[in-house]
Amino acid sequence: MVWVSWESIKRRMCDRLGEEVSLEAKLVFPSDILPDQPARVAAHRCSNWSTCNAVDQPSCCWAGTLPGYDPFV
Repeated sequence: MVWVSWESIKRRMCDRLGEEVSLEAKLVFPSDILPDQPARVAAHRCSNWSTCNAVDQPSCCWAGTLPGYDPFV
C-alpha cells in the first residue's frame, strides 16, 4: 500500500496575503515491495490556498486558480 504525505518544501513571504506561507508538495511513497524507489511528487499547494481562493480574483499556481503565474520564482 502506498503512503501519501504533504510535506513543506519552502517558506516564502506572500505579497498578496502579506504573511509567510509554506509551499508544500504531495509526495507519494511506494509500497514496501519497492522500497528503493524515491517518492513521486503528485501535486503542489500553498498553506494558505483557501484564503486566496475565497477572493474573487485568481491568485497563483500554488493556490490552483492561475496556473501560469508563480509569484515565488
